[in-house]
Amino acid sequence: MRTATARSLAPVYSVVIVTTDELVGPEAEKYLADNYEVQMLDTWHELAALLKKRSPDAILLDIDSVNDNSDEGIAALAELRSLNSDLVLIALTRSTDPSLRHKAIDAVVDDYFVAPVNFEEVRVVLGRTLDARKAEAEYRLRQEREAQQQSLVELIGGSEPMLRMYEAIRRVADSNSTVLIRGESGSGKELVARAIVSVGPRAEKPFVSINCSALPDNLIETELFGHEKGAFTDAKEARPGHIELAHTGTLFLDEIATLGLALQSKLLRVLEDRAVTRIGGKTAKKIDFRLLAATNEDLEQMVEAGRFREDLYYRINVVPIVVPTLRERKSDLALLVDHFLRIYCRENRKPLKQVDSEVLAVMEDYDWPGNVRELENLIQRVVLMTDGTVIGLKHLPQQLLVASHVSQESLLIPEQGVNFDEEIARIEVAYVKAALHRCGGSKVSAAQLLHIDQQRIHYLCRKYSIGKD
Repeated sequence: MRTATARSLAPVYSVVIVTTDELVGPEAEKYLADNYEVQMLDTWHELAALLKKRSPDAILLDIDSVNDNSDEGIAALAELRSLNSDLVLIALTRSTDPSLRHKAIDAVVDDYFVAPVNFEEVRVVLGRTLDARKAEAEYRLRQEREAQQQSLVELIGGSEPMLRMYEAIRRVADSNSTVLIRGESGSGKELVARAIVSVGPRAEKPFVSINCSALPDNLIETELFGHEKGAFTDAKEARPGHIELAHTGTLFLDEIATLGLALQSKLLRVLEDRAVTRIGGKTAKKIDFRLLAATNEDLEQMVEAGRFREDLYYRINVVPIVVPTLRERKSDLALLVDHFLRIYCRENRKPLKQVDSEVLAVMEDYDWPGNVRELENLIQRVVLMTDGTVIGLKHLPQQLLVASHVSQESLLIPEQGVNFDEEIARIEVAYVKAALHRCGGSKVSAAQLLHIDQQRIHYLCRKYSIGKD
């Protein structure tokens, strides 16, 4: 390991250069040591050992020096980028093969230099890129702080509907009242339940969640109430149910409307007595729990139709909280997109991506029938499937583009604009030719097909020299 002495008393950034080229050290010392803390390494293994201790601000990697193999050097660049998206990464090489440059760019390097390296130019590139990366990191930090101010626990959003919901959550959190959380599928009902618990006195107590629609009828009863040994054929040992497991804590019943009438009756008894009797048991056990329930169904209509017990409805509908749909809070889209981008770029070890302004406009045009869950799935998909750092219109699924006026305008009118008269002429020619072809050259029939009079089709044919009069 070789170290270039930094002449500056307070170097701003640390730079590591990995190369076996002995000419690089003196040049790096000459042009970089005044402004940076420069460390010279000979091998990839030395760099790997260093990275276990600390992460420098920039790495200049000679890709020819990684096991004397450029392809392994490219793989090393990709590995470095996956470890730290903020790292300034510059490739050095003695190869003039243009395909190598493309591979390095695919590995998301910030710049690429071919020997003999001009370190005066490297100094300029380093300064510009490091300052830009610092500004990006500060911007992300501000964004994260803003997101924290516009969030509650795991709920994200600063729109008026969300702020009203946050207020409702805080008001009910300290009580023991049953809360009915209502909202469309994918809107985040379980996150609301968890937020209620997190800011309330039962935060450190059990939170037991069960999706009533996910279990078949023959299992959900034992899941809820538990059973004693020998209660049925496969009951080889006694087992507590979810209600019992929620003792001192919170029971969250998602999609409660899917419970059958018989189970509704048993649940009502539990809520009235605050006690549960296991299947096959003879004695009831007192349980201290708070009930949070959720549904995307119209319970009032179900009560009227006899599919949901009216007494249970009034028992659970003590404090209703309605979760707004994503289409009702589109001002939160940018915040949510940024939130999910940070999550999935970090999870997949990819550089932080951004969305083009046109993409956000398309998203705001879309109604999001699947709500926040649909948006999250979309962001996860584009993070995995997009190579660059910017997500554009071409990366969006067809259903978003079709539903958007913005995308249609972008497709119809390119950035450089169009010659309107020429476009209309092209369309007229295409329609007249197509009609004549379908009608075997008969202008009378073609005029009828196009819903225009014969005089006009004769005029169009003369105008564009189509067919013969």
